[in-house]
Amino acid sequence: MSGAVWGPATGVGSLPGGDAREAAKTVTGSFEDFPHLPELPARGPGADMIGRTAGLLVELYARVEPSGWRIGDRPGRDTRRARSWLGEDLDALEEFAQGYQGPLKVQAVGPWTLAAALELRNGEAALADPGACRDLADSLAEGLRGHLAEVRRRVPGARPVLQLDEPSLTAVLAGRVKTASGYRTHRAVDRQLVESALREVVAAAGVPVAVHSCAPDVPFALLRRAGAAGISFDFALLTERDDDAIGEAAEGGTRLLAGVVPSTDGPLSDPASSVMGVRTLWRRLGLNPGTLAESVVITPSCGLAGASPGYARAALAHCVRAARSLADNPE
Repeated sequence: MSGAVWGPATGVGSLPGGDAREAAKTVTGSFEDFPHLPELPARGPGADMIGRTAGLLVELYARVEPSGWRIGDRPGRDTRRARSWLGEDLDALEEFAQGYQGPLKVQAVGPWTLAAALELRNGEAALADPGACRDLADSLAEGLRGHLAEVRRRVPGARPVLQLDEPSLTAVLAGRVKTASGYRTHRAVDRQLVESALREVVAAAGVPVAVHSCAPDVPFALLRRAGAAGISFDFALLTERDDDAIGEAAEGGTRLLAGVVPSTDGPLSDPASSVMGVRTLWRRLGLNPGTLAESVVITPSCGLAGASPGYARAALAHCVRAARSLADNPE
């Protein structure tokens, strides 16, 4: 699947504000070659990434409790709200992506971040219960199949790419997810179990999948074994410990979605400086500079929900210019 054509730059997912049409217009206008379905968490519960993905689950429902999202027996107001906002976002995307042909990215929370965030009836994270983790992964796989079919129906020329957001994955593997009391942490989940649940969701999607995490220590090798065609990360958090894994990923045809543009307000450097670190990394790894543009997709370092609307627009435009700089001057 990694041979699929991806665009040179895209967004991570979230944007500030609450106007779906404005967001769709911004994204389709900024990324002519690789737009994405925007997420607008400022609208409230159900538009946040956990609630939005909970709304996609099949035969599992979640509601908002003071402590967070909790799995319940039937769809309630919170599920309806999440689905309604997603419908609004898809309507807006359909309007502004009319006639679009090419890769189109949609995002959902991956099975392990979902298991760390969703509570069972007893208030503990689903992560504590292997059976609940399995059910969640199955339900998510089913829900994503339906969601991707809906995206294809609305934008018939699109080739969907699915991004699974897994910011908690490192904490799940390291046993750092806190219990409800906050005094203990859940046991680390076995790496093979983590890999197999991810593999199931990736395989069910039937489209190229990128896994996104803006935490340190992204498990590149594990994600590739699970079938990820792309890995999205905050470039500033890489250390030389990651060199071998990145080199192997690049040589194995995995797309690297490099988050090089800051996701919160601040001065933007010139586009060439934004990608200087990527060029330096390529040289250090002894990789062919000619492969840079096809291996790397330029993105913000994380979602832009915390940015001002003006900065968010500037950051997206900057990603496109930085990607062009990388393609024009790979050395």
